[in-house]
Amino acid sequence: MDHHPIRAAEGTRTPEETKAGTRAPTSAEALRFWLKLGFISFGGPTGQIAIMHTELVEKKKWIGEGRFLHALNFCMVLPGPEAQQLAIYVGWLLHGTWGGIVAGTLFVLPSAFILWLLSFVYMTWGHLAWVTAMFDGLKPAVLAIVLVAVIRIGGKALKNKTMWALAGLAFTSVYFFGVPFPLVIATAALIGLAGDRLMPSTFQVLKGYEGAGIVDDAAARAPTSLARSLRVCLVCLVLWWTPILLAGALLGWKNTLFQQGVFFSKAAMVTFGGAYAVLPYVSQQAVENYHWLGPGQMLDGLGLAETTPGPLIMVLQFVGFVGAWKLPEPFTPVVAATLGAAITTWSTFVPCFLWIFLGAPYIERLRGNTQVAAALSTITSAVVGVVLNLAVWFGLHTLFPNGHPVNWWGIGITLVAFVGMRRGKWEIIPVVGAAALVGLLRWMAGS
Repeated sequence: MDHHPIRAAEGTRTPEETKAGTRAPTSAEALRFWLKLGFISFGGPTGQIAIMHTELVEKKKWIGEGRFLHALNFCMVLPGPEAQQLAIYVGWLLHGTWGGIVAGTLFVLPSAFILWLLSFVYMTWGHLAWVTAMFDGLKPAVLAIVLVAVIRIGGKALKNKTMWALAGLAFTSVYFFGVPFPLVIATAALIGLAGDRLMPSTFQVLKGYEGAGIVDDAAARAPTSLARSLRVCLVCLVLWWTPILLAGALLGWKNTLFQQGVFFSKAAMVTFGGAYAVLPYVSQQAVENYHWLGPGQMLDGLGLAETTPGPLIMVLQFVGFVGAWKLPEPFTPVVAATLGAAITTWSTFVPCFLWIFLGAPYIERLRGNTQVAAALSTITSAVVGVVLNLAVWFGLHTLFPNGHPVNWWGIGITLVAFVGMRRGKWEIIPVVGAAALVGLLRWMAGS
């Protein structure tokens, strides 16, 4: 793999960026940001993408709008958690391979430790009411963060009626007809390619953002040789499969840890559309075929995963933890569960690094191509519709839960956070922290 840092040269900044004093982040600054992001990335992919857009594009200006959307569009068509892949991509743009490794690892690591602790408490003592209470306050605030991001991204990406119509069509296709995300994105790309020939001025609406941000064009000059691609594949595949094969060789090919490594590796390659798209498949196999956990435990795991930062697909770690706890031989339940959680998380997230390190240099070389610009314009419009679909889904389950009264208290938190962030320019971290605290205080008061 390419280990040379990719740094923004001072001479490549735009006059606006120089005036604002924007500069490339040092490795230490990036490290602190990715670590912070790992602890505040609540709300599933919509919330995480919203937080990254606010922090990276609008506040720190480490990456321009067009570059951010260019990366996001690519990540949306990959299997696996698109938010973590976006973090890897941006980390790679800023500081090369090691930047991507740090960004992607820290995006997941805090959640992995927190979820391990909650899983242990769950298997030992059952539910913790105060954790649920904090998340009850947190979810409406995350919804506000998502809505603010949808408005900001939509305002910059939907430049004409055609783009608005494509965003609306994407939302309708996903929300009302359940069309898979990759199919929506692929259709949008084909529309963009056709539109480039028929109405180029209408469909090339993102080209004006190409020079934004402080990331220079070094990534576009990253080597894309066959030798590099083979080297990336070899290194990632060895890292991916070595722990799994070791588990099988040392413990037996029918051991729970080996079976979990293989199963979640397969799941990692078909998880298009996010956690909710893959959960039915995982639930059926884990509950009915492998008997790693019961149906009620699967739902409990989803709730715990929603309670932690990081990708919602972290619920798979809970499945691995509980499955190995129940079938621990030859270890104790705690040791087996820890190993099960580790091999599940490893098998789920290591492939993300392969997809980005293999594909990102090629994707970067396509920047500036007029056909690609048109395709990305339509893809971005479709992404706005897809994100809006996730926001609506999240909002309905948060504020209008099925079988329960309207969550007026949650509506109030959403409105206050939304207005504060739009008008008062409130920061994300205080909003998230205050909302969680309000939820905890409400539970302590017995409301």
